[in-house]
Amino acid sequence: MSILVEVSGDKLSGLTPPQIVAELDKYIVGQKEAKRSVAIALRNRMRRQLVEGDIREEIKPKNILMIGPTGVGKTEISRRLARLTTCPFVKVEATKFTEVGYVGRDVESMVRDLVNMAIDMVREGEILRVEEAAEEIVTEEILDTLLPISESDPEREESAKKTREKLREKLLAGDLEERYIEITVEEQVIPQVEVFSQDGMDQMGIDMGDMLSGLLPPSRKKRRLRIRDARPILFEQVVDNLVNMEDVRQRGLRLAEEMGIIFLDEIDKVAAGGREETGGPGVSRQGVQRDLLPLLEGTSVRTRYGTVTTENVLFIAAGAFNMSKPSDLIPELQGRLPIRVELHSLTAADFERILCEPKDALTKQYQALLTVEGIGLKFDEEAIDEIAHIAYELNQTTENIGARRLATVMAKLMEEISFKADSRKGEKIVIDRDYVTERLAGIVEDPNLSRYIL
Repeated sequence: MSILVEVSGDKLSGLTPPQIVAELDKYIVGQKEAKRSVAIALRNRMRRQLVEGDIREEIKPKNILMIGPTGVGKTEISRRLARLTTCPFVKVEATKFTEVGYVGRDVESMVRDLVNMAIDMVREGEILRVEEAAEEIVTEEILDTLLPISESDPEREESAKKTREKLREKLLAGDLEERYIEITVEEQVIPQVEVFSQDGMDQMGIDMGDMLSGLLPPSRKKRRLRIRDARPILFEQVVDNLVNMEDVRQRGLRLAEEMGIIFLDEIDKVAAGGREETGGPGVSRQGVQRDLLPLLEGTSVRTRYGTVTTENVLFIAAGAFNMSKPSDLIPELQGRLPIRVELHSLTAADFERILCEPKDALTKQYQALLTVEGIGLKFDEEAIDEIAHIAYELNQTTENIGARRLATVMAKLMEEISFKADSRKGEKIVIDRDYVTERLAGIVEDPNLSRYIL
């Protein structure tokens, strides 16, 4: 995972907004406005941490609404941000939620997911901090099991220490991994609790496991395992003793509050029908919008780890708005998404770049897959041009699904080669314009057929 930004002493370090955009450019073609807005918003998260005085509490994140047709990069931006940032990041679909009182997840569950992510991040950091010490303790525990030292006989004790050091050398060299040892495993017995809810007690911000674990003592069992299997179990037990989970929880809550980012996808689906829709599913959709209001404005949410406030959480909402428009959202929600960014439809030239430039380009993926079969695959420039042109034309004549059309076109194009790859081992295959035309011409010429296949 790349480090997005850090606070070090009294100065900022890490990626600047231009560098963040450059990282996104490696995977996403075009959409510079959206990338710039997101990069500025992320950098401002860290700038706020260094602001001094009372004004810091007045600086709130400027939530973003990304508007654009499907397949132009909205979701991909969120995926890449999640990999770039060291901030707790959660991506959710607005269609998962229902108004309070209906069957389904309530909107506060996204904040609980964010807190869980923050707690995991802090705990992973603590594990890295104590990892070396924990591994040393595990090594000593394994040696104690292999050769216990008795202090009653000094002569034997000295001999045992020498033997122990030889065992330590073999253990560290990996020569004893298949030897069996007997270890004590702690198992927390938690009785089954029937919860008559689709999403369990977590919807109420209650962790029944934690509540009951404090009442029931752990069960200890002896297990005979190979050293390679016993080591991770012992490591977890040692880490649990070395890491202060109460401190982890408190820091995780603060991290979620101050640095949390929630990407709310498919926001347009809760606006479908407009504000005038007063019956049917529109009632619940408008209810979801009303439930989102306090989260975006700032409210307290009860979680299994404690109460967290959302006033400093950054919300990035995105939607195609092909069946509705941003003005169909209730006015209060529009006001809580002050930064509007429009993502543009992709052209044939964009498709050409998407096929070649990104680090995870489809052409590179197919080349990697067929290399495993011993086949050298190459796409010439004319073939790339033809694939891009066909994908663009299909988007114009059928549903416009953006860059996702390239995946369907490429799958159809590569079907024959992929199917017979095992019998063509060692070959060098060049995909040219003629091959592309031969494989795809029939589907392109028949609009009805393309609707079903592509």
